[in-house]
Formats: sequence, structure tokens, C-alpha cells
Amino acid sequence: MPLTEAQLRPTTATHFELGGDLTLATSSALWLRIQQQQWAEMEIDASAVQSIDGAGAALLFELQQRGARILALPAQGQRLLNALSPELPLLKPTPKSGQNLITRLGSRVRAANANFYLQISFLGAICAALWQSLHALRRFRWREFGLQCELVGANAVPIITLISILFGVILAFQSAIPMRQFGAELYVANLLGLSLIRELGPLITAILLAGRTGAAFAAELGTMKVNEEINALVTFGFDPIRFLVLPRLLAGVLMAPLLTLFAEVVGLFGGALVMKGFGIPFATYYSQIAGQVNLIDLLSGLSKAAIFGFIVAAVGCYRGLAAGNGASAVGAATTQAVVQILVLLVVADGLFAVVAYHMGW
Repeated sequence: MPLTEAQLRPTTATHFELGGDLTLATSSALWLRIQQQQWAEMEIDASAVQSIDGAGAALLFELQQRGARILALPAQGQRLLNALSPELPLLKPTPKSGQNLITRLGSRVRAANANFYLQISFLGAICAALWQSLHALRRFRWREFGLQCELVGANAVPIITLISILFGVILAFQSAIPMRQFGAELYVANLLGLSLIRELGPLITAILLAGRTGAAFAAELGTMKVNEEINALVTFGFDPIRFLVLPRLLAGVLMAPLLTLFAEVVGLFGGALVMKGFGIPFATYYSQIAGQVNLIDLLSGLSKAAIFGFIVAAVGCYRGLAAGNGASAVGAATTQAVVQILVLLVVADGLFAVVAYHMGW
């Protein structure tokens, strides 16, 4: 529909009629006119205005500033004109009611209980999915399981190798220097073997998996949830726990002991290089470790690593599935996953130490 030129016609000495389309394209001539004329105590009837935009509202505002009164302006124009009036008060948001300490504490406790309930429900869903998969092994995603084993295990070998050999070298060197003062540098092999196999090997591997695998699981599943891929799986009748979580969880449980065993061997090899520099042969170094470390120490370390792998994979998947909407929610879920994994690793390691003490290991 073509626009009609805005017109401002006088009816009396103090009264004008404004009509047509009051827009940027049709009101340019009026700007020159209002600047050349006195508008104090003038009345402008704007009932014939057909359409108006921001430029037209600015023209009416200029007329008001010059003393004119705008009458019978349509609702749309009046709304635009009011938005330009500086004397109108701004809309202020209603202040939030303050909460006292007891209310905030109750909210935190309630949120913690709800989060704990969701985590217990997630563990129950994992157990149910595992039971169903045991009765239908053909339906298990073996190809996805193999891919996750490659991502969790084989792709982590370079970083595990680097950190383990450096840790073995540093631990052996720092232990041998003070013990050499007493001529006891030979027993560095005993210290290194026992500490790596029972404690440091599983813990270092789990910490590396937390930063590498746990964060990857949380980010991957969180992105799938943001993109509504999880909802698509549910719509097509697939259980996200069996379809996504279970292959990653079993891969973490299986690969963590293997990576731990590899890290222990590499760390002991790094310590052997340091001991060779202190004049201790490889055969003596090996015999000292074999006499100090037994099968129970090795199995306890590997079982600890398996539980650590379960914690890393389970928490990473849970935080990914519990992520909110948006990129920031995925980042927050990844951060929460890594933090929670590290806390649970320390707690689980402490419980293992207590159990090992009471069992006499």
C-alpha cells in the first residue's frame, strides 16, 4: 500500500490538523516547517494520522518541546511518543525480597538433597541397564564400547607415559638424595615400588582420566542434551542409559586398571633409570621391588583403579545428562564433573586406606 504524504493544515489561528502517514519517508518536509514557525500554545489534531514510526514520533516530540499540544493521537503513535518523554518514570524491576540466613541454609540443604536423590536414581538406572544388558548381550553396543575403549584407553597412553615416567624419575631422585646420606639409597626401590603400585599409580591415572575422560564425557553428553539429541533418542524408544552411558561406563572400568598397570610399569622404569645413575643395577632394583611388593598389593591397586574408573565415567556421564540449556550450561557441567570427580577420588582413596589398614594389607 503506497504511503501518503504527511500534511499539516491550519484550521484556525491556533489550531492545526495533521494527517497522512507520519513516517521517515513522508515527513521530511514537515521538519523544515516546524523549525521556521512558532508553535507555542498551538493545538494539533492528529486524529487523521494513518501510520507512524519512530521518526514521526520524534517530530511530534519536537512539536511538544516547542510548546504545541498534540490531540487525538492514535494509540500506536501515543505509545511511541510516550517512550520519548523524559519526564515519565522508568520502569524499575521489583526488588527481590531478602532472605535470612535460615532460609538460605534451608534452600541449600533442599537443593543438596534433591541432587543426592538424582545421583542415587542415576546409579539405580545404571544397575537396571546393566542387568538388562546381561540378559540381552546381542543388543549391547559392542562397537561403541570398542570405540570408547580406544578413546579412554589407547588415546590416553601418551599422556600417561609422560606423566608416569616423570613422576617415577622425580620421586626416585628426591628420595635417593636424603637416603644417600645414610647409605640407604638401595631402599628407594622398595619405597618407589610400594607407593606406585598401591597408591600413586591408581591415583595419578584417575586424576588424569578425570581431566581428560570425565570432562569429555560431560561435555559430549551435555552438548547432545542441548541439541536435543537425548530427547530424540527417547522419542525413538532408546534408553539413554543403555545407549550412551553404559558403553562409556564399562570402558572406564576396564581401561582404568590397564592404564594403571601401564603407568606403574613406566613409573618403575623411570625410577630404575635414576637408580642406575646412583650405581644400583637393574637386577638389584628389580629384586628389591619383588621382595617388597606382593600379589595383594598389585590386586588392591588394580581394584582401586577399577573403582576410580567407575567414578570418573559415572560422574562425567551424570553431569552431562544433567546439564541445562546453552553453551554456558555445558561449561558449568564440565567444571562440576571434574570437581566432583576429584573430591570423590580423594574420599574413595581415604576409604581404601582405612579398609586396607583394618584388613592388614
